[in-house]
Amino acid sequence: MSVVAADNHLGLWLKDRRARLDPSSFGFAAGRRRTPGLRREEVAQRANVSATWYTWLEQGRGGKPSVDVLDRLSRALALNPVEREHLFLLAQHRPPEVRYRAADAVSPRLQRVIDGFVASPALIRTVRWDIIGWNRAATLCLADYSRMPPEERNILRIIFLRPEVKHRMVHWEQDARRAVAAFRHAVAKVGAGEETRGFVDELCAASPDFARMWRDNDVEGYGEGTKHIAHPDFGAIALDYSSFAVDGEPDLGMVVYTPASGGDADRLRAYMAMRAERQEV
Repeated sequence: MSVVAADNHLGLWLKDRRARLDPSSFGFAAGRRRTPGLRREEVAQRANVSATWYTWLEQGRGGKPSVDVLDRLSRALALNPVEREHLFLLAQHRPPEVRYRAADAVSPRLQRVIDGFVASPALIRTVRWDIIGWNRAATLCLADYSRMPPEERNILRIIFLRPEVKHRMVHWEQDARRAVAAFRHAVAKVGAGEETRGFVDELCAASPDFARMWRDNDVEGYGEGTKHIAHPDFGAIALDYSSFAVDGEPDLGMVVYTPASGGDADRLRAYMAMRAERQEV
């Protein structure tokens, strides 16, 4: 019987993961087993590696597994995304490359989070900057996204293809340029270049301004900043914004806008109260 050394964190973790699996779920006879879970040779079979090498890996003698082998072990052990990342951290001391996954809906829990920002507009956007979630404050202060066709609910489309929005953005050139640079960075970060190529080509053809800024190849994080808008109903307002990653959803981001001053907050709240009294939105 082989022993896994106490300081062999990768081996201990692999042993623990396979011990949690039900053999019958993977087509192996349960029968009588000395220990729970899958045997080493069963994991090796599922991962298409030799049983000897896998045994050495658990014992700390298997060297540094390749990305391909780690991916096969992830599937063999039915690891979820967080567990897969942990496997890479243990084996290679770095996280795996991000796999782009398109998202088209916001979970009810995440929607409740942004709804909790009563007087702060909040959005959920994809890596392509499609807006797939928003709260009431965003509808009243930024745009009524519910009235837009889903394919037009995109931050870059709105900035570059809607003249009425351009007129409302006090510092349009600055804000638009920063949005393009941040979009380029976000796409590269999650490896979605191929998936967004057609979208970029379409915007370049539709908007000379976007094409001009895209050719500049600027990159920057969206992070935080201040957005100045001229609202048609309650006038000029400054909004501080912060962007946040959504844990477990690398292709989603949350942007929260907060009135930059007490006066801005008061005017936004008064406007929201007036619209509520009229039962509008």
